[in-house]
Amino acid sequence: MYTDTERCVRAVQAKDSRFDGVFFTAVVTTRIYCRPGCPAVPPRPRNMVFYPSAAACQQAGFRACKRCRPDSTPGSPEWNQRADLTARAMRLIGDGVVDREGVPGLARRLRYSERQVERQLRAELGAGPLALARAQRAQTARLLIETTGLAMADIAFAAGFASVRSFNDTVREVFALSPSELRDRAPRARTGAPGAITLRLPFRTPLNPDNVFGHLAATAVPGVEEWRDGAYRRTLRLPYGYGIVALTPGPEHIGCRLILTDQRDLTVAISRCRRLLDLDADPVAVDDQLRADPLLAPLVDKAPGRRVPRTVDEAEFAVRAVLGQQVSTAAARTHAARLVRAHGDPVEDPEGGLTHLFPTPDALASLDPESLALPGTRRTTLLTLVRELTDGGLTLGPESDWDEARAALAALPGFGPWTIEAIAMRALGDPDAFLPTDLGMRRAARQLGLPHTPAALTARAAAWRPWRAYATQYLWATDDHPINFLPA
Repeated sequence: MYTDTERCVRAVQAKDSRFDGVFFTAVVTTRIYCRPGCPAVPPRPRNMVFYPSAAACQQAGFRACKRCRPDSTPGSPEWNQRADLTARAMRLIGDGVVDREGVPGLARRLRYSERQVERQLRAELGAGPLALARAQRAQTARLLIETTGLAMADIAFAAGFASVRSFNDTVREVFALSPSELRDRAPRARTGAPGAITLRLPFRTPLNPDNVFGHLAATAVPGVEEWRDGAYRRTLRLPYGYGIVALTPGPEHIGCRLILTDQRDLTVAISRCRRLLDLDADPVAVDDQLRADPLLAPLVDKAPGRRVPRTVDEAEFAVRAVLGQQVSTAAARTHAARLVRAHGDPVEDPEGGLTHLFPTPDALASLDPESLALPGTRRTTLLTLVRELTDGGLTLGPESDWDEARAALAALPGFGPWTIEAIAMRALGDPDAFLPTDLGMRRAARQLGLPHTPAALTARAAAWRPWRAYATQYLWATDDHPINFLPA
């Protein structure tokens, strides 16, 4: 969109926050860049230049606006609704791959050359992977400076900088303030459990929290997840250690409280929490298209802004999807809890009742089939999935090509359309994943007067593309099921 100057100017003049994160406005006279919804008086159109990323603004010599804080906006919805090279690269950069593995590691995961990845990102985003990762490090550094009492040297390395000098230089360049000045301007950090960080996760309005938090709470695996004091809490397996997060729905932001064993995991933890709650979605674009169907329009108007509940660990969700085949929500939770107690890594939770990390595929590789209270065919399905994940025959992650992952899953025994599409929707993040064979979907379709056979419903749903996963949330919401309601 940033190439459509007239449209961008109108968005800036209207202070339209729907476009925050979609493009950035750089002001040539002040050398400052802002988000479109910046509350300041809009600059004259002739002084505006538009960029597709904060990194591109920084590379061009602009610094972040101190008033609208453009680095803290929701991410572009583009990266969660596409599966091309650029979108997969951005998801991996958000997951900290460049900081941990460098550009060679990013290219290797994407199965492209470094030169191809660099060229594609520069063409579409105006910056290469190193600059994009640097912009992300700057944002992480600011969060740590403003929300913790950590020493600046510790923050530098926790944010991913190679040296304190590069940390100081980057913070001054991006924010036009020294790290100490940033801390002096911020409210005093809250105290609490050692290593606790409290922050806000922004999103594009509207956001209806009922289905996303209701789904996560109703399907929570004991020991790994819980609903406590108005917050969804869960354990996180992270690159350098583990974490515990509490996510609290709010009208303007999601409250996020993180306890990390290693501060270097902050960026990854935030990225995964945003993905879990689908916070980078564009609800206006989604809802506008779904309203075009007269039978869906009343559902959208009644509770707009539904999100798709996703996951913080793709392999975990795939295992849970198999455990949930043809059983109730309660039975699926029971099966998963048994695996957790037997094979999950124990953790300490100073603020709640969480006890374990969900077991990795490697931990499940030694699983005794006789210990599973499952039918023989489902045991085979689960053990085959674990073997493929462990051996590398199946890759489920931010780098996954959605169609390739579907084909790989379909080749495994016991993986039918329902399981494959559930994984595509919640683990891979495909916004167009669709479950026409789901009983809840068919019941809702019949109730609304939509076609309710899988083939006929799929044909009708062609008009909902590429947002069929969101249409699914609206259809499920017609049922009186705990997944559709915010817990008391």
